[in-house]
Amino acid sequence: MSASGRLQKAIEITMAAGYQIDREAFEYLTTVSTLQDPTELMTKALKKCDCLQEKPMFIGKCLLESVLQQHEQPEEVQSPAQFTIQSEAEEEPQRPERQFPAASSQFRPYAKDVESQIEVLEDPTEKLSSNGTIEEFLEYFQDRFKRVEKILRQRMDVKAATPISEALKSQPKTKMKIIGMVTEKREAKQQQLITIEDLNATATILVPTKAPEEVQKKAQLLLQDQIVCFAVAKTRGHLFLAEDIIFPEVGQKPMRRAAEPIYAVLTSDIHIGSNKFTKDAFKRFIQWLNGNYGNESMRDIASHVKYCLIAGDVVDGVGVFPGQALELNIRDVHKQYKMAARALARIPEHIEIVVSPGNHDAPRKSLPQPAISEDYLPTLQGKRRIYSLGNPCTVGLHNVEVLMYHGRSLDDIIGAVPGLDHAHPEKAMRLLMQGRHLAPIYGGKTTLSPENRDFLVVDRVPDIFHAGHIHVVGMCNHRGVLVVNSGGWQEQTDYMAKLGLMPTPGKVPVVNLQTMEASVLSFL
Repeated sequence: MSASGRLQKAIEITMAAGYQIDREAFEYLTTVSTLQDPTELMTKALKKCDCLQEKPMFIGKCLLESVLQQHEQPEEVQSPAQFTIQSEAEEEPQRPERQFPAASSQFRPYAKDVESQIEVLEDPTEKLSSNGTIEEFLEYFQDRFKRVEKILRQRMDVKAATPISEALKSQPKTKMKIIGMVTEKREAKQQQLITIEDLNATATILVPTKAPEEVQKKAQLLLQDQIVCFAVAKTRGHLFLAEDIIFPEVGQKPMRRAAEPIYAVLTSDIHIGSNKFTKDAFKRFIQWLNGNYGNESMRDIASHVKYCLIAGDVVDGVGVFPGQALELNIRDVHKQYKMAARALARIPEHIEIVVSPGNHDAPRKSLPQPAISEDYLPTLQGKRRIYSLGNPCTVGLHNVEVLMYHGRSLDDIIGAVPGLDHAHPEKAMRLLMQGRHLAPIYGGKTTLSPENRDFLVVDRVPDIFHAGHIHVVGMCNHRGVLVVNSGGWQEQTDYMAKLGLMPTPGKVPVVNLQTMEASVLSFL
């Protein structure tokens, strides 16, 4: 076998064992392959890893050097504990002391002594049954309309809204409110014409140029297939003039809070398997959860972390987009999940992990997504328990309700509404809360499955709305709902560059569930 062939085989057995090899280790292996069989060297390195109590995610140059040194000087045997210390030092970049001074006191996790209080409130996984027929699509949109209409009619100013069929029969200049689903928006001579429909009839509404500025702004925010209420005045024909637009919105409410000072880490878009995965930053994140990274303030926060919520794209997947193979370090999705399991296994046992899928994960791409299937879940869970739920899902954590949604529809929302961009994903998320639906636009980038119930309607208003997908951290408070986009762990890809999207990898939002205060920690 040629030298290049042996080198390729060494890489293959490394990936098959569930490890990755970093750049420096690869260069070292290439250099020594002229004198040593790289497959034999790598086999010994993997055996050494299996003996370690804390297994590394990546094979580093330090490990290969130690294995080669043992081969040349067998009397100098290095213990697994010694290697672990050296491996950590070699793989982790030096940190500025002024920002993150070394830990000086023993780490005592407060959350370890707090009993978990986690409740699955909404999960579509076991309730999906669509076959994609026309009848099912009809039932799907009828269910959406009825449920959002019910939300709207809970408002005192909408309770007596008139059905469109009755409104069409009314006299000119009659003022009323009508509820409808937006089926078309078009502009003509600086005026906006909006077509809506309910279960029985269709109407056209004009937003004239002389309409109040607030009404014109609301009209700009309207999304295709969104259900809203219009305050209108009837004309002599079948046209209505818009006087106001009323969104389903969330009512101003007090946040539910935990009785104890425990924290939830909100993250997403790890993309393990991608060559843009920020492995060093993620390693520091895991070390922080274990109390081994950061200053006293950061370590105090880590001691209170009880939950880690991952809102999709745990792995980069395979065949998700054309040419993806060129951006992968691991080209087998099972091996990607195996690597993810190694990473999650290093999170302390007292921290509960909740995972829902994204568009790069193994489940179907159509929303709602079921939980990661049994074909992949055992690999992902490894030896620890993980709450694997669908997308979207709602969980209760110590009385605080969290809506988890990967956020695929945010691309459609940002592309449809003037003024929105990928740099501020929380603004698009806030718009979803206003419309009480997570993916209103049908026929865009987001594929929807016509289930007999629309699981994307936001019936119960959460305390925290957590999404990802955009790879940019963003937060705001919308009428008592903490809106958080958790960024991710992937550097800018070619696709992001084409969109002009600059990600913020390695930044992690952390929420104090007792005070509902949120902060962002950086691990870059």
